[in-house]
Amino acid sequence: MDQLIQLVEATQPGVECPALNPGDTVRIQLRVIEGEKERLQAFEGVVISDRGAGASKTITVRKISHGVGVERIIPVNSPNIESVTVLKHGKARRSKLFYLRKRTGKAALKVKERKFAEKA
Repeated sequence: MDQLIQLVEATQPGVECPALNPGDTVRIQLRVIEGEKERLQAFEGVVISDRGAGASKTITVRKISHGVGVERIIPVNSPNIESVTVLKHGKARRSKLFYLRKRTGKAALKVKERKFAEKA
């Protein structure tokens, strides 16, 4: 049974997605179909959660739009994703950042940036 699931997941087409962790600020280009027209729409925010693995992996991205918090659950292997860009790597000490929902203003999106050791 497990081999069958792995075989199906291996054949699923997907976008080359960088490693995403909670706390990262990302910009996701999504294909939106309106009538007969298709366009790209950017959704930029902080990854507050990820769940699942393989073909069923999803991430929850949160942004503040006109003073209102907006969250979107995005399947990582969706054919509607054009590209995923990591803008900042955030330093998170927990795997789910749901506490950001209670924050307002600048504090709502404030996650410390992760510093990488420079190679000499």
